[in-house]
Amino acid sequence: MGCCSSASSAAQSSKREWKPLEDRSCTDVPWLLLFILFCIGMGFICGFSVATGAAARLVSGYDSYGNICGQKNAKLEAIPNSGMDHTHRKYVFFLDPCNLDLINRKIKSIALCVTACPRQELKTLSEVQKFAEMNGSALCSYNLKPSEYTTSSKASVLCPKLPVPASAPIPFFHRCAPVNISCYAKFAEALITFVSDNSVLHRLISGVMTSKEIILGLCLLSLVLSMILMVIIRYISRVLVWILTILVILGSLGGTGVLWWLYAKQRKFPKETVTPEQLQIAEDNLQALLIYAISATVFTVILFLIMLVMRKRVALTIALFHVAGKVFIHLPLLVFQPFWTFFALVLFWAYWIMTLLFLGTTGSAVQNDQGFVEFRVSGPLQYMWWYHVVGLIWISEFILACQQMTVAGAVVTYYFTRDKRNLPFTPILASVNRLIRYHLGTVAKGSFIITLVKIPRMILMYMHSQLKGKENACARCVLKSCICCLWCLEKCLNYLNQNAYTATAINSTNFCTSAKDAFVILVENALRVAAINTVGDFMLFLGKVLIVCSTGLAGIMLLNYQQDYTVWVLPLIIVCLFAFLVAHCFLSIYEMVVDVLFLCFAIDTKYNDGSPGREFYMDKVLMEFVENSRKAMKEAGKGGVADARELKPMLKRR
Repeated sequence: MGCCSSASSAAQSSKREWKPLEDRSCTDVPWLLLFILFCIGMGFICGFSVATGAAARLVSGYDSYGNICGQKNAKLEAIPNSGMDHTHRKYVFFLDPCNLDLINRKIKSIALCVTACPRQELKTLSEVQKFAEMNGSALCSYNLKPSEYTTSSKASVLCPKLPVPASAPIPFFHRCAPVNISCYAKFAEALITFVSDNSVLHRLISGVMTSKEIILGLCLLSLVLSMILMVIIRYISRVLVWILTILVILGSLGGTGVLWWLYAKQRKFPKETVTPEQLQIAEDNLQALLIYAISATVFTVILFLIMLVMRKRVALTIALFHVAGKVFIHLPLLVFQPFWTFFALVLFWAYWIMTLLFLGTTGSAVQNDQGFVEFRVSGPLQYMWWYHVVGLIWISEFILACQQMTVAGAVVTYYFTRDKRNLPFTPILASVNRLIRYHLGTVAKGSFIITLVKIPRMILMYMHSQLKGKENACARCVLKSCICCLWCLEKCLNYLNQNAYTATAINSTNFCTSAKDAFVILVENALRVAAINTVGDFMLFLGKVLIVCSTGLAGIMLLNYQQDYTVWVLPLIIVCLFAFLVAHCFLSIYEMVVDVLFLCFAIDTKYNDGSPGREFYMDKVLMEFVENSRKAMKEAGKGGVADARELKPMLKRR
């Protein structure tokens, strides 16, 4: 682990120069140990599922009588057709592969072990019999000999449903799957409500396959546009913010003016030439217009006052966006941070899904109502599912929190290094090193808190989906309210956690102390935080919309020249969703950098005042903002008191 001993807790003198990033100590070590123990439990679940034979049943497959395909099997008590030698029968074949149980997510069909999958469609029992004689692969029940396929009265029950679709084995999993996806048309229709017939589904899928090169090119285009936008924002942030502000104000004034104009025009409506019924309608419309006009006026006045109060704080947002652009120039690896996080999540999710599949076949053989074998876990081990689900949420949140801590550590290093030429060769790797050596416990604790909120919300969402149409209006309202409240709490905690990680990266304090300090500074600078989150988030949202629209427009123009393609819906949706995902990943990193810079800026203004020996760490752009603020305060006769009051940062606790 490389944990060092705790730093000295002697109190610093207020006259002593404050130097961030100097004291390093391990934080929240008990939580790190708890997280390691939890991961060991996840490993135990995986090992248990593999050790109990689940791996063989998952990979090789098993028939409806508990026999694993491709090997000799032991006899199961009181279960017919068990204990068979399937050494040469390596593939699982379903008598009716299209009979899907959407609720339990499985195929409702007898499963057999066969020598080979039928590569061509078999329309009659005679063809099934001929296939068995030529390939040695019996597709009917073990109780029926191939010679009896066309003569036995039980053949309609014990043999596959006709016609038998052409199938091929799934790589690595030895299941015979139909080649023609129209077999699963009903399943697709259950998921995609607008599909009314198989022809639509076929056209959609064939369109995706035909234009796969265009889709790949457009996805690459969205990636390039996102990277270009991150560079452009640095240079046009000042102009862009004021353009958006002016457009919002003009839009509000214009909308309010139109409503009052419509109200005045409606009042001049001639009442003598209309029927009483039309007159009543006109009066209702007049009253509605009056309400709308008054509401719009109140909204415009409030919006104008907010803009008036926050106009100076918008300047800080512009400065932070400008400095964030410089951060990406000095720390180019920040751009690739979403890729590493996504790669780690994909690896973990692949492991989690594989273990989940193992668990699905773990346990003892039990005969169900139809007389077939299912594997079920009994006793305390049956609750491994819940442990595994909690692991999915906690470890996923832990990986995302590691990204936040890594970004925070790198940006903090950049901010508090006065001479940028003295930056580490790779600040990102240096931040990862500090994370692993000192702060994994803090990340584990923060991600666990998010997990505690996310699990109840998911349980309530599951209850709501299961009770849909059964619960009364009051219960439905309570459920939705609870889900909404938990969602809001989760978002607030996510934002607080991100700032707590920044405080930990600066002062190396534990999670609770860092969260408390970050909360204090956010509350004391609430107006500035609001300006950054509203103006900044709106700018980034418009950036996402711009990338999606540009990619979608390019997609329409390119697909227009695809002569052998008729349906544009699915590939265009795929491209736009990918473009939004890419833009969100890149611009979310940008937003994260801006938030970290703001917290660093607030701390910098607390411990330093620009005097000799207490010089600012901040960039020249932010220093100009501070000087302009001081000049404005002096001109107003308030000196620097108000500025100091607005920028009360957290006290460093040791």
